[in-house]
Amino acid sequence: MKRIGLFLLTNMAVIAVAMLAMNILGVGSYMEGTSLNLNNLFMFALIFGFAGSFVSLAMSKWMAKMSTGAKVIEQPRNADEQWLLDTVKRQAEKAGIKTPEVAIYDSPEPNAFATGMSKNNALVAVSTGLMRSMRQNEVEAVLGHEVAHVANGDMVTMALLQGVLNTFVIFFAKIVAYVVDRVILKNESEGHSWTFIIVDIIAQVLFGILASIIAMWFSRKREFHADNGGAYLAGKENMIAALRRLQTMQPGELPDQMAAFGISSGKSKIGQLFTSHPPLEDRIAALEATPQSELKVA
Repeated sequence: MKRIGLFLLTNMAVIAVAMLAMNILGVGSYMEGTSLNLNNLFMFALIFGFAGSFVSLAMSKWMAKMSTGAKVIEQPRNADEQWLLDTVKRQAEKAGIKTPEVAIYDSPEPNAFATGMSKNNALVAVSTGLMRSMRQNEVEAVLGHEVAHVANGDMVTMALLQGVLNTFVIFFAKIVAYVVDRVILKNESEGHSWTFIIVDIIAQVLFGILASIIAMWFSRKREFHADNGGAYLAGKENMIAALRRLQTMQPGELPDQMAAFGISSGKSKIGQLFTSHPPLEDRIAALEATPQSELKVA
């Protein structure tokens, strides 16, 4: 229920922001009688496409805390929490960014994630399961991987990519719906017919699947960079050891907004094209083949 509520709240915020932007920019209706105004349609698609990705980005830290129950460490209660704070602070300084907020969330499954609106306004969180099931040097590498995501600006880059993909999904879906409704079926009534609406929904689903393949491909590429950065911040052998440890575990599921920035993900039921992370064996092989001199935060 909590995730459903957060989903609805996010979509309400997206619609509000998009409608405000359209009013400010004076974007009119993309349907003018029986004709399609491509300029207005593109602006409509652009506004709604980027509103969705950037509202999600702006709310990402709050959403992460609410959906996982992550508690930010402000005053360390024990040696483990103090070590987490000190480690992330040291890695952030080495990466040249402001120290992210550090949080722990209660989950028996091992995972960690990073999120936030910018390099200097981020959150790094680890599960209690990760802390219990990994050695300290392996946890340090996982933290380095997440700090590398932040330093690489992956959250903002993914939001930009998602905005572009959303724009083209909306734009081309409505063109397909218009062609089917007005050209093929020769509907001459004004406004949106039920045919237009139904074809629009189907086209958005199909184009959305193609967009997801592109987004997941990009996410998998960024994982190699984050592993490289984690090896630079925490040591190559530690990063490899952490990935090997993950091979023996079943990673926890993360909410969709954060899945791309976790340390690992489960196998997709519909194939590798739809997974946000490459196979662990590929990530280990890539690190083993990377000379020490080429390790860096990209």
